[in-house]
Amino acid sequence: MSVGFFAVFDDIATLLDDAAAMSKIATKKTVGILGDDLAVNAQKASGFAASRELPVLWAITKGSFRNKLIILPLAFLLSAFAPWSIVPILMLGGVYLAYEAGEKVLDYFGMHSTHEEHNTDIAKTEAEILIIEKSKIKSAILTDFILSIEIVIMALGTVLDQSLPIQIIAVTFVAFLATVGVYGIVALLVRMDDFGFKLIDIAKDTKPLLKKVGEILVSALPKVIRVLTFLGTLAMFLVAGGIFLHNVVYIHHTLAFMPSILGELLFGFVLGMISVGVHQIIKKLF
Repeated sequence: MSVGFFAVFDDIATLLDDAAAMSKIATKKTVGILGDDLAVNAQKASGFAASRELPVLWAITKGSFRNKLIILPLAFLLSAFAPWSIVPILMLGGVYLAYEAGEKVLDYFGMHSTHEEHNTDIAKTEAEILIIEKSKIKSAILTDFILSIEIVIMALGTVLDQSLPIQIIAVTFVAFLATVGVYGIVALLVRMDDFGFKLIDIAKDTKPLLKKVGEILVSALPKVIRVLTFLGTLAMFLVAGGIFLHNVVYIHHTLAFMPSILGELLFGFVLGMISVGVHQIIKKLF
């Protein structure tokens, strides 16, 4: 009886060892998209009042967990029973990401303004601010959903030759890392200035080096947010373009003369401009 009991534990230990090894491989395969996820979500989580940053980020994080709870079982079911549907789903997600990035580019140049946050000079009531906040959170969670699909599918693709238990453990680990790791770093970034003010307060005039570090953190935050906003938009173009270049042979061969990252960026940008244009035409017609 005891032999059988310990044999079960041995099997469990072997399964966990294999799952850990495959989780490491899957994480390496998805590290690029995790970096894109960080840039995109840092951009999405910025721009709120200081007192609302962490509550908003927590709302987005909870939405991200719900996204994973929806995506993970669906991904395993699709992989088992309808593998042909995975690529079309990814491509639809790519169109949405390109559209989001295209809107931001046009907004930046003042050619397309649909978002409430551009009216920052107009006083808003608390109710109006909350409505805008909810809209931003909804947009962030939807973007997270698209990126989460990409992360889960890429991770799943690295362990398809493994048993189902190993697939579930490895892909779930990567999905968990994508939420906890990414939003943990985003939380640190958006609170950088508060930490800087705290250091300044502690240092006062007796610790000039500590005070200087605090001042650097405070002054650096706007620059970091601008850089992350740029990288987030760039990342959405790259992810969207990469989905199509990796899954459509004609597009891959057509852009094979340039480095893959430039091809992904170019196609993502063109796709974004086209999707925004089509959306505007549809709005005018209907």
